[in-house]
Amino acid sequence: MNLELLHLCDSLFPIGAFAYSDGLEAAAAVTVRLRPDTTSDTTIASASGDVLSDWINVVLDESIGRLEGPAVWQAWLAVVDGDWRAVAALDEELTAIRPSSAARSASRAMGHRLLTTWRALHPDDRLAHVPPSSALPIAFAAACACGGVDRRESVEAYAYTRLAATASAAMRLLPIGQTDAHRLLAAALRDVPRVVDRIVAGGGRMESFCNALDIATMTQQYLHSRLFRS
Repeated sequence: MNLELLHLCDSLFPIGAFAYSDGLEAAAAVTVRLRPDTTSDTTIASASGDVLSDWINVVLDESIGRLEGPAVWQAWLAVVDGDWRAVAALDEELTAIRPSSAARSASRAMGHRLLTTWRALHPDDRLAHVPPSSALPIAFAAACACGGVDRRESVEAYAYTRLAATASAAMRLLPIGQTDAHRLLAAALRDVPRVVDRIVAGGGRMESFCNALDIATMTQQYLHSRLFRS
């Protein structure tokens, strides 16, 4: 068991993920609070569960499975090989491929905090070659590679942190209890190995076409009131 990996994945690790919903707040406002059929506590709770289930599935299959997970897969190997040009190129491509400026800035803010904290806790000369404001998947891969975490486990761990952050945001946004939220999270985690298998089979090729998530992230700033920065 890699205790450093457990520490990195813990919600207490200070990367600031609690401040971001990655568009879930905007999506919840549209699909739950404005739905005409959500007129009772029962239907509101049911709609919330449906929204969270759909959202988590899309985050896993599309955001993690096609973009962020492949970035972790490629960046891990680049760090191990000491190919710093490849690390920088991956970071630039990952940033360029995101259509939402809010998503780009959020990922870079969390990546910067992760690298800053990890360097202080686990000094490693290799981390000095990683761009200090790397996107979160690049920073996470670098920390895992330097911490001796297996390549596949690094991608799986990243998937867990992002899905857990989504569930945490949902419990603050939606009328859904801890048990129901974690039930949906557990179901998604059982599907993580399938998604990682797909990443490995595809050679870690990054791609991004997730309109609903991107639009939700872009419209977050126009909400009347907000709990999250994105």
